[in-house]
Amino acid sequence: MKQLTGLDVSFLVMETPTTYGHVNGLSIYERPSDDFDPFTEVRKRLSIMVDHLEPLRRKLVEVPFELDRPYWIEDADFDIDFHVRHLGLAPPGATDQLAEQVARIVGRKMDRSRPLWEAYVIEGLADGRWALLQKTHHATIDGASGVIMLKMFTEDSPDEVYGYEHQPWVGEEPPSRAEMLQRAARNLALNPLRGVRLGLSMVRDVADAAGVSSVSGAVTTARKQLGAISKRNDPSHATETDGSSVMIPLTPAPPTPWNHTVTPHRRFAMRSMQLSNLKRLKEATGGTLNDVVMAICAGALREYLIRHEALPDDPLRAMVPVSIRTGKEEDPWTNRVSAIVAELPTNCADPLERVGLCRDAMQTAKRQFELVPAEALAEATTYTSPVIAASAARLMQRLKFADRINTPINVVISNVPGPRQALYFAGAKLDAYIPVSTISDGVGLNITVHSYEDRMDFGLISDRELVPDLWDLVDLHIEEIHRLFEATGADWAEEPLPPTMRQGGDGVAAVPPRSQAKKAATKKTATKKTATKKAATKKTAAKKTVKKKSSKKS
Repeated sequence: MKQLTGLDVSFLVMETPTTYGHVNGLSIYERPSDDFDPFTEVRKRLSIMVDHLEPLRRKLVEVPFELDRPYWIEDADFDIDFHVRHLGLAPPGATDQLAEQVARIVGRKMDRSRPLWEAYVIEGLADGRWALLQKTHHATIDGASGVIMLKMFTEDSPDEVYGYEHQPWVGEEPPSRAEMLQRAARNLALNPLRGVRLGLSMVRDVADAAGVSSVSGAVTTARKQLGAISKRNDPSHATETDGSSVMIPLTPAPPTPWNHTVTPHRRFAMRSMQLSNLKRLKEATGGTLNDVVMAICAGALREYLIRHEALPDDPLRAMVPVSIRTGKEEDPWTNRVSAIVAELPTNCADPLERVGLCRDAMQTAKRQFELVPAEALAEATTYTSPVIAASAARLMQRLKFADRINTPINVVISNVPGPRQALYFAGAKLDAYIPVSTISDGVGLNITVHSYEDRMDFGLISDRELVPDLWDLVDLHIEEIHRLFEATGADWAEEPLPPTMRQGGDGVAAVPPRSQAKKAATKKTATKKTATKKAATKKTAAKKTVKKKSSKKS
């Protein structure tokens, strides 16, 4: 048995009937031969990985009354056929059909009585390729450990022999309720402050329910005093006295159409762009690749909100997840994540100036991250009672709290660097990896960008009702890239990828295969400048403009 960390538990207690704690990845593979059977190969590979990977075979054991954090145990009744599933798309197998299936699958909670992962082999794509959707609860792994699992699932060449074989392992019988209560009692005894806080919280809740304000007020005062005592005893909570600290934004972010209570239903949309083209924009603007990605998102969101007559006067605010892994963790299969909050210059009309403003915002956010001890914030979750956190989440959802008060952030944006070399699975080449993240009450839109080999894929997920036209929004991200090329005067490194095929619409393939991208790259782009000297002059001027405006702001 292994107890979950407080950070792991936070992804469990966040779940409500409409908010889910799992994250997902959509891989699209080429078919190495006509007789290749993806489902058989995936099932075989994952059954071997279960023998070697603890997260694939462990399941939750809850503590009665949520008095303490739950535990992982090895599942004695593990069933591979429950976790690996097979489905096919109806003709023509367009991109939006694939995305609709993905949205339906990720819009369902996971069964907590089993190991918290599922794998879906999806066939019937228009161009003959096949997809694998992997759905894993965030309580089990974070992004960095997910990359480890991806490397274990794949090989570096089509002819490489898989390096793992079946090995025996023994499951554990679940402990009784009495045993779990005894463990909880021991943990509370070893952490008396936490036990007192738990007791005081229960007393306060009862007093509030009974309308006894004097008792409730006294309990609140006692909890504050306990908090002060624990901070004095913990060096990691030392306060800054030199005025150099930067506070995390707690004021409400400006309202948008997607900052409301979410429904159980999801939408998912995806587009791709060559990494070489985004690097050209990085060179032309003088920013980093992440600055360019943030500016692309800011420009797309601005245009979307303008079209919906919903653009706020103030800039939007984005949460950007950050890994706090050091590489020295004893247990790689746990969460080591934090986040920074950065302003998105959606109130700025100039695309070049937006790049500079994004650079400034990210630098400010990084200073916040450095001054606020991320390690201490992660450890603080250890001292939060699961029953209190879960009750708070359920109460906020039931009262539709997100519809009453604006949240401190508008959107989650992640830029995840992936492998630069090609990966293969049983001889099948991994052609694209599209991230499929999660949303929550008050933040009904998530934008995740993932690079793999020579391509960057945009994966957007939203509430089905709050952003019904999500495909328009993902297209606006590609249009913003075109606007930045026009504004900088930069040359395209490659012909932009064509739009994906959608039912009843234009396009050519479900996430264009690399063979098609290479064919398109041989064509002469219509936007390429014929005068090299003129283009170079424009790029130099663009760099100066961004630097000048950035220095004025600072």
